[in-house]
Amino acid sequence: MTDTLLDIAEVAAASGLAPSALRFYEKRGLITPAGRNGLRRTFRPDVLGRLALVSCARGAGFTIAEIAGFLRATPSDTELRAGMARKARELDEDIARLTRMRDSLRHASTCTHEPLVECPDFKTTFENATAPGDFARKAV
Repeated sequence: MTDTLLDIAEVAAASGLAPSALRFYEKRGLITPAGRNGLRRTFRPDVLGRLALVSCARGAGFTIAEIAGFLRATPSDTELRAGMARKARELDEDIARLTRMRDSLRHASTCTHEPLVECPDFKTTFENATAPGDFARKAV
């Protein structure tokens, strides 16, 4: 069974990305067109899964170069795998920081302390749980 090809406009609409972003991702080796229909690029439907991965990785702070390396990775790429493990640790730190912020905001949304940011429960969340480097890394 042959997959129905999607033209670049259909991929853009389905992925929420601009056609220019798709052309950029193609140029960087993140996606590959199946061919052309006239002047328009066409893609296999599985490109949408690849784009979802790229978008997720971009949202997690990966650079285009890091994503390209990840997409080419093989089990023997020990340096790349070490980089992936390092990035996973950074994501764990980000998740913990964002969880603290979310929990504090949830508390503040129902708290009656005035002002809200002076609430002992709100302040304790940050005073006891701020990871070293949070300020330096995020302030840049």
